[in-house]
Amino acid sequence: MDETRERLQKQIMTELNDYGAVSDDILLRSIDEIVCREGRQHHFSLNRKLQYRRDIFNAIRGLDIIEDLLADESITEIMINGHRNIFVEQSGHIRRYEKCFSSEEKLNDIIQKMVSAANRVVNETTPIVDARLADGSRLNVVLPPVSLAGPVVTIRKFPEQFTADQLIEKNSISEECAAFLRRLVKARYNIFISGGTGAGKTTFLNALSHFIPETERIITIEDSAELQLDIPNMVRMEARNRNMEGKNEIRIRDLIRAALRMRPDRIIVGEVRSEEALDMLQAMNTGHDGSISTGHANSPADMLTRLEMMVLMAADIPLTAIKSQIASALDILIHLERFRDGTRKVVSVQEITGYQNGEIHIQPLFVYDREKGCICRTENSLVKEEKLQKTGQ
Repeated sequence: MDETRERLQKQIMTELNDYGAVSDDILLRSIDEIVCREGRQHHFSLNRKLQYRRDIFNAIRGLDIIEDLLADESITEIMINGHRNIFVEQSGHIRRYEKCFSSEEKLNDIIQKMVSAANRVVNETTPIVDARLADGSRLNVVLPPVSLAGPVVTIRKFPEQFTADQLIEKNSISEECAAFLRRLVKARYNIFISGGTGAGKTTFLNALSHFIPETERIITIEDSAELQLDIPNMVRMEARNRNMEGKNEIRIRDLIRAALRMRPDRIIVGEVRSEEALDMLQAMNTGHDGSISTGHANSPADMLTRLEMMVLMAADIPLTAIKSQIASALDILIHLERFRDGTRKVVSVQEITGYQNGEIHIQPLFVYDREKGCICRTENSLVKEEKLQKTGQ
């Protein structure tokens, strides 16, 4: 950390006895006076004065060095491994950030500021927390003793809402595949989006939401609210962790059950990770066609296996019944991948055709051709499109 900046910051905090109670204007005026006074002695350039002004204000009133990272639209992920080690993902590549926090205490102060603003609690008793920042970014905090290298903070920033046309321009999906998925969404097919961490599942779900008719009522359910859907008749619900006494927890599966009483046309579950998979499948099987959800997996086949395991966490049900339920509930499985160059693409669109002989059967509709560098349709998609035309969908 710049020693001059640290000295100026301490001077300001000393001169303003109750600096936490003063307005932003008064704080900025005090910073300007001290920086200008110091600048006359050491001949600071205008750019340096402005830098000190912004850095000191962010350190006292904002999120310190995190503020600049949050403001940089090219940065999609911020990873803080203790107060000295900060890494960022920028334009699809991870690099070390040149700045660091002045101390572990300062980092802890910033963590408490972010977490309390989201009405969450994190401490030694509850050392892990997920929350959402004011700009919609997703925050994850892990404190000692769980983390051995000091406080660990991961912030996933979400870019502006992308439409299907913008994803086509980015070569994330072909125009032909996007048009096909538009028909499936409007025809109220139940869709599940899978992919690894950072593959773009939430971004793609947002893009699909533009195909939902405005006349429908949508309920969204998330662990930490990340979806940015633009639907008039929409209700957003967010899960809640248990409080300090270990009570008042509201799980995703509780919200799914509540959503069934709210007259939804479709239910969108931001991501299923555990027992809530059973409730999501039951919702899809009880008249809420057109519902959409996402989950982590390395392939479509892996996603189906993970769904089976998640349902088993919720209830002791025979595996045959679980597979039959999955095959009945889900219609389309879309898989995304993040490539080595940082790009994110749709690599397969699979149709779940049913359950037979102890297995869930799927057939490819679109598959990514790595030699051609694009997603190509299969004969199955042509047959599917003919069926859609015959039914007027």
